[in-house]
Amino acid sequence: MSGAQRGHLAMLLFSALVAGSFSLGGMVANEVAPAALNAIRFLIAGAVIGVAALATGGIPSGSFRAPWRYLVLGGLFAIYFVLMFEGLKTAHPVSTAAVFTLTPLMSAGFGWVLLRQITTRRMAVALAIGAVGALWVIFRADWAAFLRFEVGEGEVYYFWGCVAHAAYTPMVRKLNRGERPVVFTFGMLMAGLAVLTVFGWGDIRATNWADLSPLVWGTVIYLAIFASASTFVLLQFAALELPSAKVMAYTYLVPTWVICWEFGLGHGAPSGFVLIGVALTIGALVLLLETDAS
Repeated sequence: MSGAQRGHLAMLLFSALVAGSFSLGGMVANEVAPAALNAIRFLIAGAVIGVAALATGGIPSGSFRAPWRYLVLGGLFAIYFVLMFEGLKTAHPVSTAAVFTLTPLMSAGFGWVLLRQITTRRMAVALAIGAVGALWVIFRADWAAFLRFEVGEGEVYYFWGCVAHAAYTPMVRKLNRGERPVVFTFGMLMAGLAVLTVFGWGDIRATNWADLSPLVWGTVIYLAIFASASTFVLLQFAALELPSAKVMAYTYLVPTWVICWEFGLGHGAPSGFVLIGVALTIGALVLLLETDAS
């Protein structure tokens, strides 16, 4: 399996794990301040990744040269997650998922600005097909639901978070200086934790951690280990193997995975027509897999 193929596999798993953030995050977004929730999330994820880095070759002292790199990356992801949960306070998970599908196009733009990565015609077609398929899934093949879509305050918050997320992917390739993904991820998490601690200290102190519900703690554990520690490593690895637009194209699969999560949580199943959108997103990924330029 080539490096590019491993990058695609990493992003497939990434999309499935990220989808859980929407379903679970929407259930607890109003129970704890976004900055406090994400600070404890980064702390746990950083501990897990730190242990993994030490167990798989250690953390070379040279990995932390130019520490401003980690502050940039950690800051971008801190912004994304805080604004995501800020948006989920008022926006429906379906609406936020719709906003999330804008990320690949923005990432392609940042990829050109920062790395001069060119989005080929074939890749552009794949991104367009994926966008249509994702919207089909998000609105459950209901045109009337699409027409009723209104951009509220929550969606606006989350949009700016997605801008930060889109910038993160090409910045990984630009700022990485040969560090292993797990080591690079550890540095980013520690920097992100520092940013969240400084700017969210008031919320952290005001949170009554002992009174948080089991659902909140279960969500925090999932977010920290599966939707943070694991996905950060997967994203770091994929960003070093694939162009930014390809990496973020896997966000088009997130709505499909969200449907699976919602069904698993007992929130209902979509109609058969939604499978058309699923087929379109899979078709878009097939086009990306067949693209010669990696």
